[in-house]
Amino acid sequence: MKRLLAAVCAAVLVSFALMAVTGRPASAATLTQVGGFGNNPTGLNMYVYAPDVTASRPALLVLVHYCGGSASGIFGGNGRDFVTAADRYGFVIVLPEATRSGHCFDVSTPAALRRDGGGDSTGIMSMVGWARSRYNADPARIVVSGFSSGAMMTNVLAAQYPDVFAAASAFSGVPAGCFATTDGSLWNSQCSGGTITRTAQQWGDTARAMYPGYTGRRPRIQLWHGTTDTTLAYPNFGEEIKQWTNLHGLSQTPAATDSPQPSWTRTRYGTTGTQATVEGVSISGTGHTLPQAGMLAYAVAFLGLDTGAPPSSPSPSSSAGGRTNVMIAGAASNRCLDDPNASTANGTQTQLYDCWGGTSQRWTYTPAKQLTVVGKCLDASGHGTANGTAVIIWDCSGGTNQQWNLNANGSISGVQSGLCLDAVGAGTANGTKIQLYACHGGTNQQWALRT
Repeated sequence: MKRLLAAVCAAVLVSFALMAVTGRPASAATLTQVGGFGNNPTGLNMYVYAPDVTASRPALLVLVHYCGGSASGIFGGNGRDFVTAADRYGFVIVLPEATRSGHCFDVSTPAALRRDGGGDSTGIMSMVGWARSRYNADPARIVVSGFSSGAMMTNVLAAQYPDVFAAASAFSGVPAGCFATTDGSLWNSQCSGGTITRTAQQWGDTARAMYPGYTGRRPRIQLWHGTTDTTLAYPNFGEEIKQWTNLHGLSQTPAATDSPQPSWTRTRYGTTGTQATVEGVSISGTGHTLPQAGMLAYAVAFLGLDTGAPPSSPSPSSSAGGRTNVMIAGAASNRCLDDPNASTANGTQTQLYDCWGGTSQRWTYTPAKQLTVVGKCLDASGHGTANGTAVIIWDCSGGTNQQWNLNANGSISGVQSGLCLDAVGAGTANGTKIQLYACHGGTNQQWALRT
């Protein structure tokens, strides 16, 4: 069985290597590994991509790699069109990475197939919680997509956490629960071979058992499969449609059928627009090589990642009154002035944190000399003018304790106090608090505005 799994992984890697997208323009934003994101019982790695300009209330995409893959592999390869879309629309991408031998996600064991059961899905949901808080993500636009093993996980996550995910897009997957095993193996040859056939009600009940008692809304889902797939055989496509039409209480008879591309047959169930309730896309003559060129654009639209206001572009103006949507980086720390968790609570003290470009680090310097973030103003706490006064966020009042000078030497000084923004104790670590202190020209008081 291990040899079989290894062979499948190798085949998948070869097919995806052939499809790597090249020629994309590089972005200044980078794929960043995150540690300490929460409960992670199976030791997954977490990576996140936040574009240079992130929407003020961004969508959040969980993008799950294929068996034998990695976060960086899907980020720079066949998932690259999602990255390009993130740059355009300002949404954030979370990329889980399997660390076990074979780098496949567990969608087989009992722990993996129940909500908060202690499997891979539990760790992934910790990542979602971390990113949702960190980037002030729109809870109505948290979505998931994956390829192969990641597509199987996409089905599982959508079944286990229907209250979290608004929509899902699975490329070459199987129904949630199809890969279940009882011997600890992560591979189910019957399911992969397409020989497990159930009624729509049975498949629906399999998914419902992953979150017993839940009666709320279910995610919209888009399902893709090649007709000549021999790794996760094509009959699984029909079984997925059975499961999700049942979960949504829909007929298995399509409400609409069309061919967006010559070899594609698209069926829609329930609603029939771009964001159908259930959508299946069958690709004639194609094996386990999805997604292919152009497919992710359809997924972006289906998932709703191209909706909402696009992020504002940084202003190129160098005048003090024209600095909008910029990060403020400390010279000593190379970390950014940060409103913790994009808080809107009056009195939240600012800090240093790794520069990632989220809304909590996007500042605007107004003609009135205010520095604003998430609709709040940078403020000298209590109108303080003494060393050690906390630098906080507060409702904008127009007071001089909320007015700042951007000085030629890189310091930022309060109009009221004449004191400088200062990293406490010359600290450079994440979480270092920001205060007012007598201006002395040290690097912990020097700041650079970045786009």
